[in-house]
Amino acid sequence: MQLKQLIRIATKSLIVNRSRSFLTALGVIIGVAAVILLVSVGSGLKDYITGQMQDMGSNLIMVVPGDIDIEQTGASGGAASGAFSSIAASKLELRDAEEIERSLPQIKDTAAVVMAPGLASYKSETVSGQIIGTTQNYINIRSSEFETGSFFTQSEVNSGRKVTILGHTVAHELFGNQNPVGEKIKVGDYRYLVMGVMKEQGGQGSLTSDDKIFVPITTAQRQFGLDNISIIFTQVSSSDEVASAVPLIEAVMLKRHDEEDFTVIDQKEILSTVSSILDTLTIALGGIAAISLLVGGIGIMNIMLVSVTERTREIGLRKALGATPEVILTQFLIEAVFLSVGGGIIGILLGSGGALLLNNFIPMTVTAWSIILAFVVSAGVGIIFGIAPARRASLLSPIAALRYE
Repeated sequence: MQLKQLIRIATKSLIVNRSRSFLTALGVIIGVAAVILLVSVGSGLKDYITGQMQDMGSNLIMVVPGDIDIEQTGASGGAASGAFSSIAASKLELRDAEEIERSLPQIKDTAAVVMAPGLASYKSETVSGQIIGTTQNYINIRSSEFETGSFFTQSEVNSGRKVTILGHTVAHELFGNQNPVGEKIKVGDYRYLVMGVMKEQGGQGSLTSDDKIFVPITTAQRQFGLDNISIIFTQVSSSDEVASAVPLIEAVMLKRHDEEDFTVIDQKEILSTVSSILDTLTIALGGIAAISLLVGGIGIMNIMLVSVTERTREIGLRKALGATPEVILTQFLIEAVFLSVGGGIIGILLGSGGALLLNNFIPMTVTAWSIILAFVVSAGVGIIFGIAPARRASLLSPIAALRYE
């Protein structure tokens, strides 16, 4: 019997029992859609965090307080908590940043930073944000753009002047559509003159400037009673100089501190570690979702076995008319593959469409490999789990099948 005729028979059988066919394929549909959605979550998170870190600036090297193993920090929450604890107990000083910039000609810019949560208020409006005390070069390192106004200068840092730059969200919540430049806001017990507003950056957390309030580092240290700083950002002229600059910065720091007082980390190292962690997360999410594909395959096998039992007389009649075991085997395999592949295609459409829809709320990236993998696995499920019922049908005795009640 020709393959074309077998396909037509298998298709007719599935259409006649359309409700059962749909319910059989439902497990594969859910499994494929789940794989695509969960992999899209992991990939979207990776792309988002990587993009945010790259927006910090290029060719960056960071000096952070404490002896931190970046790989261990990324691998466990406990180590990450230790990293934040080391920032709180920082021994870094503003003079460290000045010494690095003075001693190393390959350093293009250096910015020292202190961080503290705080409330900013203007008239009846109050907003919570993160106060960033920093030096004048911060704006060059972070490659940030202004919506209006400008950043403070070195003279304002040296004098500890009470001036501030607002992130886009802070400015919008305090002033609405009003231009805040020239107005004064209250941050804690200090009144600050607004010098500028940053352009909207988007995102959340420490990597975005939207919810930040920037003030001169000397002013912030005085207001919060801080002698030390939270982190030092340094920027080299080109990416080729990053690797060679790290040991030079370490050498400068060792003249002023013990080895366990600081860690020098370059941006590429952080990106590599974060990418590795998120790749593992994406694979884990995909693996969890793939379990539903396995369940869907078992469902196909069970329903096909029931179908063989229900169609025993039909199988006996076809064998009596000359159909070989190979023909019967092929027909039932075709039905199983149609169910799994059809379910796979519907699952791909639902998963991709759902990811595009959810992208409006959380970062989602639909990857080609997840679609291909889900489709291949769904097709494989049909073949693997369709073999048992197809083989059972092909081995039925024509006489016994015709006598079956």
